[in-house]
Amino acid sequence: MLTVITFVGFTAFVAFYAWFKLRKEKLDSSDGYFLGGRSLTGVVIAGSMLLTNISTEHLIGMNGSSYKNGFIIIGWEVTSALALVVAAIYFIPKYLRLGLTTIPEYLEKRFDGFTRSMVALFLVISFVVTLLPIVLYTGAINLESIFEVSDVLGVSKNEGLWITVVAIGLIGSLYAIFGGLKAVAVSDTINGYGLLIGGILVPIFALISIGDGNPLTGLSKVYEHAPEKFNVIGEKDSVMPFGVLFTGLIINQLYFWGMNQTIIQRALGAKNLKEAQKGLLYTGVLKILVPIIIVLPGVIGFYYFGDSMYDNQDHIYPALIKKVLPLGLAGFFAAVVMGAVLSTFNSVLNSAATIFSIDVYNRLIKKDVSEKRLVWIGRAVSSVLAIFAILAAPLVASAPEGLYQLLQQLNGIFFIPIATIMLAGFFMEKVSAVGAKAALIFGLIYYIVTTFILKIDIHFIHNWGIEFVMNVIIMYVVSHFYPRKNFGIRTAPMRMEIVHWKYAKLLSIILVVVTILIYILLGQS
Repeated sequence: MLTVITFVGFTAFVAFYAWFKLRKEKLDSSDGYFLGGRSLTGVVIAGSMLLTNISTEHLIGMNGSSYKNGFIIIGWEVTSALALVVAAIYFIPKYLRLGLTTIPEYLEKRFDGFTRSMVALFLVISFVVTLLPIVLYTGAINLESIFEVSDVLGVSKNEGLWITVVAIGLIGSLYAIFGGLKAVAVSDTINGYGLLIGGILVPIFALISIGDGNPLTGLSKVYEHAPEKFNVIGEKDSVMPFGVLFTGLIINQLYFWGMNQTIIQRALGAKNLKEAQKGLLYTGVLKILVPIIIVLPGVIGFYYFGDSMYDNQDHIYPALIKKVLPLGLAGFFAAVVMGAVLSTFNSVLNSAATIFSIDVYNRLIKKDVSEKRLVWIGRAVSSVLAIFAILAAPLVASAPEGLYQLLQQLNGIFFIPIATIMLAGFFMEKVSAVGAKAALIFGLIYYIVTTFILKIDIHFIHNWGIEFVMNVIIMYVVSHFYPRKNFGIRTAPMRMEIVHWKYAKLLSIILVVVTILIYILLGQS
């Protein structure tokens, strides 16, 4: 009962706080609904970015992977800080000067409208096919484990998971559909603090218990039990070889943190460049710290359970929560998990609605659409996508390498081709619109064939790097025969002051140095 009371209490507080902050907001304009009225501050942006990124696919999926593979998977997190530095210093000033609402909008300015529409369509499909179902399913695993929904309702485990998926999907949809980006961002900030506190409590309670009251002693015991789990340098045949950091991973990270609508939309909604840069770099700091929450608990799980759950790795984190957290805190943490699920779910829905409304409906279907109608279209799209995601969620249940690895493999279908043409837009002046479209289509087909049909014996992240190089070659060859005609990029009137944050470069240098030190210090384990 105490678990339920704390769960309901914290969830209700977040909902009330979001309503209170938004009760006077105008959400019937596209800027108000899709970009939070361009009023977001650095702290809100960082909290929302972290919660949009960190959800149960991380809590469940990454802890499940670290339980089995150790700290080598930390590369997904700490290298994010490097990409966030590039996003803060290079990408976001350009986006704000162009007055962008969506990333595909840039592609029309640089290439043409058809390229913009293709990418917009790819992005909406990717949200429904990859991220949303996995977020819902991993959230359901955690909540089913904590509350034992199936036992309470007297149904099977699978039915309990299905009911939980539907409940999370419906609640998350309401946030995104009726509140827009600012409702998402405000609730994310509170849930973000909750996630950091609750997430850190899990390893702390575990280490205190293992160390008989002293968490450092507990950490020492966990290390001595399996020192190989703390090594961050992955072998060539491991789930994350060290070499991938220098091939496909850096392309993926640059895309995810600098060009991904779901993430960068928060920075586009900043009140000025200073706040956007603060938000991105504060997120970089958090990404350095976040392995304490989404990697260390999995290794602690190995101390407790050994290899007994290797065949069911995505259930290790819920098992650890039930083992180490007191009843009252279990309810609070379940609310935090619920918040993390809702955050990612409603953030992706809002981004999908933004892309469809502005890049597809307003551009291709009705160019003179009113602001209110555009917001209504966004809400309708969110509703439809939520239903598709709920129906697709149970299909991701049996991922052989774990749900997080599946998510990354699926992301590669769309991320790398889009990243290629985005980087070409910025750094490869001669690439034409025809060349960009050719690379987009080739990259999509190449990755699906080599990863899911032929299943070539190359790590999928290395394959991202190979695909990127091939895409670039194709762009240059096609652009030679179909050269670029227009070398100007249309800009929009300035909507805000473009003044860099004075500490941006200093914090960027610190993040780069800390990332390198992590690999030096933990690479000798």
